[in-house]
Amino acid sequence: MSITKEKVLEALSYVQEPDLKKDLVTLNMVQDIEIDGKKVAFTVILTTPACPLKAEIERACRNAIIQFVDKEAEVTVNMTAKVTTNRADDQQMMKGVKNIIAVASGKGGVGKSTVAANLAVSLANSGAKVALVDADIFGPSVPIMFGVEHERPFVEEHNGRQYMVPIERYGVKLISIGFLADPSQAIVWRGPMASKALKQLFSDVMWGEIDYMIIDLPPGTSDIHLTLISAVPVTGALIVTTPQPVALSDARKGVAMFMLPSVNIPVLGLIENMSWFTPAELPENKYYLFGKDGGQKLADEMKIKLLGQIPLVQSVREGGDNGLPVAVTDNSLVADAFENLAKSVAQQVAIRNANYEPAQKVAAKGY
Repeated sequence: MSITKEKVLEALSYVQEPDLKKDLVTLNMVQDIEIDGKKVAFTVILTTPACPLKAEIERACRNAIIQFVDKEAEVTVNMTAKVTTNRADDQQMMKGVKNIIAVASGKGGVGKSTVAANLAVSLANSGAKVALVDADIFGPSVPIMFGVEHERPFVEEHNGRQYMVPIERYGVKLISIGFLADPSQAIVWRGPMASKALKQLFSDVMWGEIDYMIIDLPPGTSDIHLTLISAVPVTGALIVTTPQPVALSDARKGVAMFMLPSVNIPVLGLIENMSWFTPAELPENKYYLFGKDGGQKLADEMKIKLLGQIPLVQSVREGGDNGLPVAVTDNSLVADAFENLAKSVAQQVAIRNANYEPAQKVAAKGY
């Protein structure tokens, strides 16, 4: 019997997307079917280039064709990706930005900016279009972490209006108040001024097409957070903590803020930084300086996912100080941890877009 397009689609209807819990055909993820005798080729469009289940889905597709269509079929599966979005916002501002991810922490000193920077680079490494907004107005660190503290954005005119063009480094589009202020001077602004400056980082920048926009928020819960959720439709939030009880206590408040009924932004998960110390000369050794499994316990308590554990390694600190995020380097221990984190975050974004209400701006009244 000859192989037909209908038989191929019927076979692939038995292959389920593990996260979205529907088959590939129903999800319209199968495209460009080509048949030449026993040769069958088709494209599977994933929800993100950072899909952690890519190999599993490809293997299931091959098996389905061989089992349900022809045991002698020669199957070629082309895996590509189109990042999903679920924005209710119909305004022109940042129209090309598909997903906005807030990275927050309950307290300072837990490595939130380091995590945000390396997460952005790891997502870009996967092939996604990524931006990073340094929303820590009073303590911007992104320029230093990317080695661009002395650069200034160009300005271009579009439709009679002036827009900044983001600095691009390691495949990530960057914007920070640090690009616009003297690095040696303190930024002393009242809340309304800081909030206005943050809004301009969104509205006055020519972003173009972006799959994931990472927002590095200041620590704690402040008016900057309220400005963010009222200015742009946030897809979800990530909370960074360390395993120690004092950090977990504050991280709990960060999670609770996004879960408030008046805010109601999905918490994509928890990220535990400095999970253990590993010396470079003893890469198999783990020393739990700040306690063990604190992040997992908090994730279980708050009924959210622990998306990753990042070890405390000297090269992470050196990379941030030298403008070379460790995710760019070949330090397999930490680079792999951030690569796996990027896959987990992308996975949670796809699940959120498929199962939650559209992301929209929040009217932060009463605060």
